Amino acid sequence: MARAVAAMAPAGVRTGCRLIREGDEAYLLPAEAGSIPARQPAMRRASGAARLLAHRLLADAGFDGFALLRTPSGAPAWPDGITGSLAHDDDMAVVAVAPVGHIVSLGIDVEPALPLPDEISALVAMPADRTGTADRQLAGRILFAAKEAVYKAAYPLDRQVLGYEDIAVNLETGHATTSTGREVSLIYCVAPRVVVLAFVDGDGV
Repeated sequence: MARAVAAMAPAGVRTGCRLIREGDEAYLLPAEAGSIPARQPAMRRASGAARLLAHRLLADAGFDGFALLRTPSGAPAWPDGITGSLAHDDDMAVVAVAPVGHIVSLGIDVEPALPLPDEISALVAMPADRTGTADRQLAGRILFAAKEAVYKAAYPLDRQVLGYEDIAVNLETGHATTSTGREVSLIYCVAPRVVVLAFVDGDGV
């Protein structure tokens, strides 16, 4: 899966993925642990797994030991000059990081490769959405992950809270548009989980 996610990432974007393991909460730096309100062990393990990946990618970019704090909005506070995103499901954590330049904002999401429950699909799918040739069984799940990733990429730029109805996704063209007029590119893979990477390039700012 790590190879599949890395292969789909645009130039300059580095990615990582990790199966969440017992004890991963120990990878939270003290300041990070204090910034994360969740007390449930599973949530803290997932946060630790994601931040372990982020620490490695940030160290490669010259930010060794950087504490990736959780902001009041829930998004991590990346170093100046870096854009990135974290995500996890119950079993897997994923991260994407890039220097700000050609790409100015990133969002990533991971989901199990299972059909999305009908009651959730009814909330996520909108008439403007286009799933193209995506696997019919997984189209709803991919759409859900795409909207989550697009929101993560758009929020740092626009500071607008968006619902599913505020994001129109076209999986066939690999683009999404928000109700604020933000244009976001997206790429996805299913290997063996659904992973969607969304990004805003410099021309879209």
